[in-house]
Amino acid sequence: MSLLTAENIVAGYGAAERILKEASIRVEPGEIVTIIGPNGAGKSTLLKVVAGLVPAREGKIVLEGRDVTSESAVGRTKSGISFVPQERNIFGSLSVAENLEISAYQDSTGGKTRMAEMFDRYPMLAGKRGDLARTLSGGQRQILAMAMGLMTAPTLLLLDEPTAGLSPRAAEELFDAITALNQTGLPILMVEQHAVEALAISTRGYVLVSGKESAEGAGPDLAVDPEIRRLFLGG
Repeated sequence: MSLLTAENIVAGYGAAERILKEASIRVEPGEIVTIIGPNGAGKSTLLKVVAGLVPAREGKIVLEGRDVTSESAVGRTKSGISFVPQERNIFGSLSVAENLEISAYQDSTGGKTRMAEMFDRYPMLAGKRGDLARTLSGGQRQILAMAMGLMTAPTLLLLDEPTAGLSPRAAEELFDAITALNQTGLPILMVEQHAVEALAISTRGYVLVSGKESAEGAGPDLAVDPEIRRLFLGG
């Protein structure tokens, strides 16, 4: 049984807008799945539909065999889906520790334990636990945002362009952190602008074009596909 299936999803932001046009994806237990595609293809919209932030007008979303299509974003979080947005994903005026604490609002009893786990997993955050989040570097902010997403103990983590705006070195370090996290058994579904690098660490990948998947395959295979490299690297 697939961990997640999103089948024939139609969605958009306006009454007549159709950004997603019967898009379908799946995530198996333990996978990293990356969605790539040109700007405006609907990649982030599809992630937001899975997270419950954008309603699906048509189609079905099934998580661990249960239809969650009608659940709210809060309901999806309780069901095990955690979404880390591309922007505004930390509270800059709060400390690192306060960002983690507020992210466990649904389970205050387990929050302290998970915060300790995050500090063990990411020592950089432990060393800056009292610092305001806005003082962190770009890469450190993304690690904090990912740690905040983990505070709900999700069964599926959604990452929307996690390396956006990062230096090549910071992006590489973040990809290493994503790989290490996945090696603990946590499935990850992400949208990423660094297509080839993301596919190289992914179990599988999807190419989304004009609101519908146009290709699917093993991540490393797509990463070396000449057509994918031509489309996303210009040669």
